[in-house]
Amino acid sequence: MRILVVGAGAIGGYFGGRLLQAGRDVTFLVRPKRASELASAGLVIKSPGGDVTLKNPPTVQADKLSEEFDVVLLSCKAFDLDDAIKSFAPAVGPNTAIIPLLNGMLHLNVLDERFGAECVLGGLCAIAATLNEAREVVQLAPMQSLNFGERDGTMSDRVRAISEIFTSGNIGALASEHIMQDMWEKWVFLASLAASTCLMRTSVGNILAVTGGRDFLLGMLDETSAIAKAAGHEPTGPFFQRTRGLLTAEGSPMTASMFRDIKGGFPVEADHVIGDLVARADAAKIPVPKLRIAYTHLKAYEKQRG
Repeated sequence: MRILVVGAGAIGGYFGGRLLQAGRDVTFLVRPKRASELASAGLVIKSPGGDVTLKNPPTVQADKLSEEFDVVLLSCKAFDLDDAIKSFAPAVGPNTAIIPLLNGMLHLNVLDERFGAECVLGGLCAIAATLNEAREVVQLAPMQSLNFGERDGTMSDRVRAISEIFTSGNIGALASEHIMQDMWEKWVFLASLAASTCLMRTSVGNILAVTGGRDFLLGMLDETSAIAKAAGHEPTGPFFQRTRGLLTAEGSPMTASMFRDIKGGFPVEADHVIGDLVARADAAKIPVPKLRIAYTHLKAYEKQRG
């Protein structure tokens, strides 16, 4: 099974690297600068699960991509999606499975329109990872998972085949029969955390430590959960209890990566993670005052960046 990993940053570099380490047929689609870095230093992963340096990992650049792949693992940011699609489109054939690891749901519409819904699986990942100054992939905590599956909930032959390959990489891969519910639940957690920590410009613990902080965090969770419920994907059970626990953990240093992007002056996924939820709330006539303020805040930040 030939796997094309779009990008070799923190997410693509980690999951693709672990699959390559396990002996799987992995190629990284990268820009010239990253190709040069990988050719000289290799793909370096620093991780609680074990460090590894993969010398001369297979890479390809967009202008040289001509062969079709069995799986395309897509881990770009939402604002890079259009450019990413142009770069990997030649690798997509009638039997290619695209596994997007982007946040939210808007990307599914874009990918469906370009490649057809039959090519696009549901997918999500959970990992704390970054590229350091040496351009090494650094996993910041032991947590790692990669869920994927058919969006209609069937356990297809292709999902079983992908699962067998991905499981060998010890990356927490899971073939899911409820991937859309999984994606919605992650969206609820991510949006609640991002909206709260970006708006307040601080960690969960600091928000909880001030008057009204707990009510604010749980109110944000209530708003995002109501939108998911209206879409037929109410977050319940262990997930919801775990999310509520994370958002009410006193002293927690947790912030969203979106907040860290704001601190660094980088682009953010305002429309994809927060704005789309506000639009869905409007369509369902659900009041979301906290989420709406957070969205305005993020759009003002984007305007300031220019």
